[in-house]
Amino acid sequence: MANPKFYLTTPIYYVNDVPHIGHAYCTIAADVLARFKRMEGYDVFFLTGTDEHGTKIEQSAKSHGKTPKEWVDIVVGRFREAWQTLNISYDHLIRTTDDYHKQGVQKLFETIRANNYIYEGDYEGWYCVPDETFWTETQIVDGKCPDCGRAVERLKEKSYFFKLSAFADKLLEHIRIHPGFIEPETRRNEVLSRIRQGLNDLSISRTTVKWGIPVPGDPERTIYVWIDALINYITASGYGTDEGRFKTLWPADLHLIGKEILWFHTVIWPAMLMAANLPLPRRVFGHGWWTVEGQKMSKSIGNVVDPVELVETYGVDAVRYFLMREGTFGKDADFSLSAMIARINNELANDLGNLLSRALAMIKKYDGGSIPRAGGRESADAEILGMAAALPERVKTQLDNLQFNSALEEIWTFIRRCNKYVEENAPWELAKKAESKTRLNAVLYNLAESLRIIAVLLAPFMPATAEKMLSQLGLDKAEEGTFESARKWGLLQEGSKIAPGEPLFPRVKV
Repeated sequence: MANPKFYLTTPIYYVNDVPHIGHAYCTIAADVLARFKRMEGYDVFFLTGTDEHGTKIEQSAKSHGKTPKEWVDIVVGRFREAWQTLNISYDHLIRTTDDYHKQGVQKLFETIRANNYIYEGDYEGWYCVPDETFWTETQIVDGKCPDCGRAVERLKEKSYFFKLSAFADKLLEHIRIHPGFIEPETRRNEVLSRIRQGLNDLSISRTTVKWGIPVPGDPERTIYVWIDALINYITASGYGTDEGRFKTLWPADLHLIGKEILWFHTVIWPAMLMAANLPLPRRVFGHGWWTVEGQKMSKSIGNVVDPVELVETYGVDAVRYFLMREGTFGKDADFSLSAMIARINNELANDLGNLLSRALAMIKKYDGGSIPRAGGRESADAEILGMAAALPERVKTQLDNLQFNSALEEIWTFIRRCNKYVEENAPWELAKKAESKTRLNAVLYNLAESLRIIAVLLAPFMPATAEKMLSQLGLDKAEEGTFESARKWGLLQEGSKIAPGEPLFPRVKV
């Protein structure tokens, strides 16, 4: 029987700048989930990508003396390098300049038009060049874009319109039947409120934008960059080029997005799919924003955090851990170096690193570096063994709910309990009495086996760290790294050799 599939996506990132912490946050979250689903036995298709059309790209390319394609090739390379540095295990990176994407976009446009949901008309409105967005008179604020605060221009042009207004009731009904379609609940309520106010038809072509995908049969106009971008989720899975693959992969199980693009993904995108008689994605989750030391991240302020620079200083797994640990997914979070260093020193170096090094040092000292025999269980073992048995499902529940920080808190609650277990049972005291050897071995085995389970459950978050832990415990990551192995107690074999190494996380000097 084939494994179940799981198809998840990040947004495709607009290549007008280098990757920052916000890009990294969403992509690492998707990576954690993809790795966990693979551990559970799913055939995962993890998609990320780059959005490469529009006036901003054209202008940036010109300012750098490049053609638009030459320019996006350079910037896309920075995204690929960032994801490699952050150990992102994506299955495919789509570019909106890819030929297969263009083919699929034009096919969807033609399909929707054939279904009578596209018509021609005049469009006039206030246009924000940086955001590639038209705004109505009531939406602009003091002559400026309500999103980015920059000046808007008055434009009038012939346009193709999508009959978005035809889908208000269908969208409301879909959300009623599938409340988990939009998460978290606060975002769902925002979307419902806006839909109930009525939907306006959407201009979906541009005459003024030359760097884009031409409207089929009308090469003087390009398809609105946001429409082009949204369609990536189906073109990457085979729409328009490989229908067999498309039927296997679509619909997506999860779109992870920033809250600022919620409307596009929960109203415009599903309405387009409805217009083409295609299934809707199962779940759209809008996460929050990162501030920096309490301030909004901004190039003008100069406080944009570069995740690659953080990795160079603190290591990839420390960065991945902090971003998944610090905030609640779905709410805003604040980045500060002091908070990150505190988590590295207190949680990674002290709690986790010391537990591993102490346990292995005692196995080496008292059992010659071999995993000892598991002994009889005593009342002093009951809590740690009970927590170990419950931990995998507790972590799974939190990850299924996209509560990454809560999943890590479950693991750290167990790590702290293991450290307490060391103090309660004092192996160094047991080692002084020959008659306590059986008990000593049982305590050390329980610690080693607990560390194995911890390593397996940490693997989606900190893959390199988990691999080091398993290796130091004398295990092969490929053989031991399944979710099922975390559910089983007693997989460490008596007599197998441990291989203690360097500390997992050196303390950061402050």
